[in-house]
Amino acid sequence: MTPQEPKPSATTPAVPAVPPLRAQPLREPPRAAGWPPPLNGARTATRAQRLTLVLGMLAALLFAIWLFSAILTPFVLAGCIAYFLDPPTERMARIGVPRGLAAFLMVLALSAIGLLAVLLLYPLLIAQIGVLIARLPAYVTGIGTLVQQALERAQDAFGQEVVDAQLRDLAVRQAGAMVTFLGTAVGRLIGGGVALFNVFMVVIVTPIVAFYLLRDWQRIIARVDAWLPRRSAHVLRQLARDTDRVLAAWLRGQLLCCLILGLFYAFGLQLVGLELGLIVGLMAGVLSFIPYVGSLTGFVTAVLLAAAQFGTWQGVGMVVAVFVTGQVVEGYIIYPRLLGDRVQLHAAWVIFALFAGGVAFGFLGVLLAVPMAAAIGVIARYWLRRYLESPLYLDPPRTGS
Repeated sequence: MTPQEPKPSATTPAVPAVPPLRAQPLREPPRAAGWPPPLNGARTATRAQRLTLVLGMLAALLFAIWLFSAILTPFVLAGCIAYFLDPPTERMARIGVPRGLAAFLMVLALSAIGLLAVLLLYPLLIAQIGVLIARLPAYVTGIGTLVQQALERAQDAFGQEVVDAQLRDLAVRQAGAMVTFLGTAVGRLIGGGVALFNVFMVVIVTPIVAFYLLRDWQRIIARVDAWLPRRSAHVLRQLARDTDRVLAAWLRGQLLCCLILGLFYAFGLQLVGLELGLIVGLMAGVLSFIPYVGSLTGFVTAVLLAAAQFGTWQGVGMVVAVFVTGQVVEGYIIYPRLLGDRVQLHAAWVIFALFAGGVAFGFLGVLLAVPMAAAIGVIARYWLRRYLESPLYLDPPRTGS
């Protein structure tokens, strides 16, 4: 039998029921000086906060470039190398080669090519500079004779009132001074080119930094992607892809154009017998990185040197034919195949960016100019599309008064 529970008597007070115990929320420790702020549910950044973040990051980036501009050149150059070599390194990694080994092999191959080019070309350039210095007086005399002959023909054609003896002497002196200045400038540029860079930093630091950046390139991109604000991550990724497409097409296409044009001009000028054809052709190819500037500079230099060396209009005509052929090949074969419509970088915009970067930060600015120009161009096109799709553009015109 189970014992019966005692019934409460009339004199015994009833005991109130005890409510069940509930889990009490944990109390947060006291905050020091009110930081960090409490998270009361989801929070949304205001427009002013987002604008402040963007402007602050841009200001910090420009300040860092200005502050460390003296030492940033090898690191930026290493970043350019890593960006350029990432696609072949990625292809090697996909076929089973470890990423670190693939990065080491690519940087080693590029360094070997650069060293081989220096060993082969530098003695030839030094020899060409010696020829320029030795023949400079003869060049001045030759171009003076050619200019005087042209002015005498002009005097016979237009009369002594238009072309007199004083004008002829002035033109001959100015032409000789121009050739002298040109020869001296080219000699100083090539002879003192090594002094433009810190040899240790460029030769030693750049390949090492390029290797580490190339080895960890995918992880760096993934880490930066993880830091993107979630609200705008999709748009930022699309802008980054567009910038990468434009920049990769322009850089790789333009570098191949420079290589092909440099070899073509050097071979063509040497073939027509120009003594300094090698140095002028390579200079024109390298400067072709700036649209139209390389070809125009090489053309003027080669014509002046041809007039000084040959002393006849036939020799000048052969040099002109080489550059005309080069322009035809560039405009109708090289540029459409290597660059085409993928670039979306106008030549005037690229020239402005290169010169603006050079004025602001020197050689470092030249390295940063094209990537920044590509990014600004992509962002400008994005905002233009937003504007053309917005009511600000699509609002119907007002009617009536």
